Amino acid sequence: MVQQSRTTTADVTLRQVDAQWRAANYLTVGQLYLRENPLLTDALTLDHIKPRPLGHWGTAPGLNFIYSHVNRAIIAHDLDALCVVGPGHGGAALCANSWLDGTYSASHPEVPQNSAGMRELFRQFSTPEGVPSHTGPHIPGSIHEGGELGYSLAHAYGAVMDNPGLVAVCIVGDGEAETGPLAASWHANKFVNPDTDGTVLPILHLNGYKLDNPTVLSRIPTDQLGSLLRGYGYVPLFVFAGGCEVFVAHERMTLALDRAVDLIREGRQPVIVFESPKGWTGPRIVEGLPVEGTWRSHQLPYKTIDDRHLEKLQTWLLSYQPGALFDADGKPAAHVQALIPRGDARMSANRHTNGGAILQRLDLAEPAQYAVDVPQAAPGTADAAPTTVLGHYLADVFDRNAQARNFRLFGPDETTSNRLTAVYRATGKRWNGRLELTDANLDRDGRVMEILSEHLCQGWLEGYLLTGRHGMLSCYEAFAHLVDSMVDQHAKWLKTAAQAPGRLPIASLNQLITSHVWRQDHNGFSHQDPGYLDHITNIGADVAAIYLPPDTNTLLHVARECLSSTGKINVIVAGKHDSPVWFDATSAAEHCERGAGIIDWTSTPSAVDRDDESSPDIVLGCAGDVPTTETIAAAHLLQHYLPQLRTRVVNVVDLLRLQSPSQYRYAISDAQYEGLFPPTCPTLFAFHGYPALIHRLTYRRPGHEHLHVRGFTDRGSTTTPFDMLVRNGIDRYQLVIDAIDLLPDHAAQAAALRQKMVDAHTRHKQWIRDHGTDMPSVQHWYSDPEEALDDHGIPGR
Repeated sequence: MVQQSRTTTADVTLRQVDAQWRAANYLTVGQLYLRENPLLTDALTLDHIKPRPLGHWGTAPGLNFIYSHVNRAIIAHDLDALCVVGPGHGGAALCANSWLDGTYSASHPEVPQNSAGMRELFRQFSTPEGVPSHTGPHIPGSIHEGGELGYSLAHAYGAVMDNPGLVAVCIVGDGEAETGPLAASWHANKFVNPDTDGTVLPILHLNGYKLDNPTVLSRIPTDQLGSLLRGYGYVPLFVFAGGCEVFVAHERMTLALDRAVDLIREGRQPVIVFESPKGWTGPRIVEGLPVEGTWRSHQLPYKTIDDRHLEKLQTWLLSYQPGALFDADGKPAAHVQALIPRGDARMSANRHTNGGAILQRLDLAEPAQYAVDVPQAAPGTADAAPTTVLGHYLADVFDRNAQARNFRLFGPDETTSNRLTAVYRATGKRWNGRLELTDANLDRDGRVMEILSEHLCQGWLEGYLLTGRHGMLSCYEAFAHLVDSMVDQHAKWLKTAAQAPGRLPIASLNQLITSHVWRQDHNGFSHQDPGYLDHITNIGADVAAIYLPPDTNTLLHVARECLSSTGKINVIVAGKHDSPVWFDATSAAEHCERGAGIIDWTSTPSAVDRDDESSPDIVLGCAGDVPTTETIAAAHLLQHYLPQLRTRVVNVVDLLRLQSPSQYRYAISDAQYEGLFPPTCPTLFAFHGYPALIHRLTYRRPGHEHLHVRGFTDRGSTTTPFDMLVRNGIDRYQLVIDAIDLLPDHAAQAAALRQKMVDAHTRHKQWIRDHGTDMPSVQHWYSDPEEALDDHGIPGR
């Protein structure tokens, strides 16, 4: 590899970079194949080979090359840098580099920097009870889960926000570059402020192939690729490593990185395009087929090792000259370590990459300061738009933490639509582009981040959190699904990080899901989908939480709890339209603390106590703001027409606490659950989402056979708000009908009421056809009881 004919003083640095690169390549190949004989002190035998070699080679030599050169640049230019590695299965390369710089051994003392540690490094890779083949929390300095492609650049930009002086080197794979999220992420350079934020240095790694196909960007003319990147606002610097002598490639990369640093200090935005053969320095031909520089090198050049391949594998490993790279005890030689930064200058030790270690708690106001006043004798008579009030609370969060600069709000062009407009009194929307006279709330230093890409907003937020800050993302409910897999990957990160040595909990990922299904009557069927809750439930309550605050004041309390939590994915579902406020500040806090509870004032007094003598005839359960309103309305109808019926109303805020304690340690105990939902009593549950989710959460609970759930059944359209409820069978009239049908002993007494409810449905349908809006008896049923009386005498309060 090293060209012995080159002996000038100017080559010393390049020889040291080359030695570091070769050492990393050797360690990478060793992880893929070896379980014994790490330094090749003996001739390889089949006993030294893993019985099941696994991993990816193709991208690794390019990653090692870049990493070694960035190490040199850190020392030469005194950089504060971290590295985000986009190519998915580059884990062996990152393990190799962090082992070389000593951080891996510091985090994993069982893998020391000697031959025994090298042996353990090799044995643990891609083996049961070992480490995975992709990057993750187990690798010091990593803030990016390599299991899914497309988010590296978004994470890098999130990392540098509010981190002036930080350089996030982001290696973008050319396969990854074909994904929609990555394509959008090139625009993130327009949302950073050089005065208050750090810099992202993208390095587009063109090695030509994905798993089975060529990559698009590697096959377009260089001038087109350069024009594309210039159009994004970058200064492209090209490094061609294929087909040239190794030292020429080193020289080109050195010049490119030095030029990139100069451009960054001039306030410009460079991008390096590094073209190298896939599987570089690996076997060129295997069983008569070309491998190096082709898609065949993507995973393992030798899929298995037998007698035919054993000597060739040994030749490959020896080509890196391990005897010159490691001493007899396996410690990296001095010239290998010469250009590895020291201390926290190492990318794998950068303090920003362990966000929990530098996390500062947010200064948060008490929710009571922003609570809506609710008359004690008349809950529900005050209306408020929950997210509007939350906007004032979030503005306070910005103000209280202005000096720390550790909170941002993210969203895909929906902050105003989601009624969070009050935040603009504290900060504007980040915008570095041209301004027009008609623009509103745009600010070069704004802390509200909006771009019409859910992926990019989610990626920014994750990068921001992983580097020790706090944030919230607001999103239309139907389109939260766009980031399903991103949230999955973040959850996996949190679960793995909780077990990784030295990793401390980061701030929770908070999502405000609004513009929800029950108030998307104007946008229609395409915007009506509450299924994101099912997806979050799949993640598991050890990491995820779902909150369904029934009104404005409970939303404030939930938001504060989520913003002060760590290590979780918190999903809050709340409406943005005016709706009744049921709880005052004190009762809201108490109710949210319980997670679920009886609403005393809307239940029949004799059904509130939990002893057998006052057991209710029926429990009306609810979760979600609109379902709660309909449930309270149904309870009032039942109490007005059937006062002898003992009706209990139970509201659930913290949804996943409905699970059995055997599934979730913070679940409501069985005794508490039975106190809310007596096992022999029918329960009619009105739920915000798909009904099956409630059954799934409660199937182990006593009395599950008596649980009946109403929710969204995928019947939607552009219609009136109340008609959305009627279409899905979750409106107050249907709940009354269901309650009567569940109580056959009261059928005779309730026959007239049941018919009245059927007639109300008929009247409703005719009314919306004639008037295009909902009946007054629906719109004003609680706040104005006189107007809420319809022509059949169905009352409001």
